[in-house]
Amino acid sequence: MAAMQSNQAAPKGDRSEIILPDFCSMASVFTLVVVAELVVVIDALAPGARIEWRGFATATLFVVWLALLSSLLLCRLVPRLARLPRAPAYLLALVALVLLVAAASAVIAWLDHALGTGLTPDSGLRFVAGNAILATLLGAALLRYFYVLAEWRARLAAVARAQFEALQARIRPHFLYNSMNTVAALVRVDPAAAERTVEDLSDLFRAALGAEDKPSTLGAELGLIDRYLAIEQLRLGDRLKVERDLGGLPSDIELPALLLQPLVENAVYHGIQRRREGGTLRIAGRQTRQGIEIEIDNPLPDAASPPRSGHGMDSVRRRISYHFGERGRLDVRVEDGIHRVIVELPGAPPA
Repeated sequence: MAAMQSNQAAPKGDRSEIILPDFCSMASVFTLVVVAELVVVIDALAPGARIEWRGFATATLFVVWLALLSSLLLCRLVPRLARLPRAPAYLLALVALVLLVAAASAVIAWLDHALGTGLTPDSGLRFVAGNAILATLLGAALLRYFYVLAEWRARLAAVARAQFEALQARIRPHFLYNSMNTVAALVRVDPAAAERTVEDLSDLFRAALGAEDKPSTLGAELGLIDRYLAIEQLRLGDRLKVERDLGGLPSDIELPALLLQPLVENAVYHGIQRRREGGTLRIAGRQTRQGIEIEIDNPLPDAASPPRSGHGMDSVRRRISYHFGERGRLDVRVEDGIHRVIVELPGAPPA
């Protein structure tokens, strides 16, 4: 059975490489405001600086106003810049940012000289040029930061998607062959059981081959596990015993599709099947303050089994990280001859 299983759409051709960050997000706005305020603080703490509280407050108000205007400008420009190749898009964003700062600085210098408040240098041109140069340096650094961050997130999403698609296609031949042999053996002696097995196998393959990496529910995932175990129960007989202690977990909790079934499959294939007398597969769950915790236990095989590649477990771990971030975790432990996998998930994935 299937062992475990964006970025903005870009035009074709050389434009497909563009990765524009979301300048409209609160995180981007916050970053611009914080960097702008840091410039004021550094300028105030520089040796020889003689800035008073009035000047510091005015400078803070000015840079925060500029940061908000810059965020608004970049947010409005994103739909148009997304149609361009990467380099021209970021260059135009930087030019627009510098022109905005220069225009705003010219307006402030003109108002200051007209009102005679003396908050800006006597030379308005010097004030505008200095701010424009500073905006060029900081803008280039910030745009580079936003680009690297957006590219990293896009690559993470692409890796998660590619892993899911690869694991969808990776159907273990032994499971298919064993299931078909089981059906063939049951056709004459127990046609009803053979029919149920075919239906369960069909549901499993439909979930593995037809599902995308979209949210499922705990109830749906446990249903797939029941179908898988029903097939393996016919094959292994009394060697496979199953204990469930799910503690009334809500079945509507969202989680990625095919997240738990591969862990159960590993427990059967690498643990119970390799024991002469079989063993007990235990699936337990409970609610925590952060969400839910699910344990999948199986006894270790009689003899040392060939080393596992670990691709399936790593894929589940990466998918948990991609969907839930630090709020989700997968832990593997070996205690007293028991191989235990612990999955910790929040009540629902972040929006």
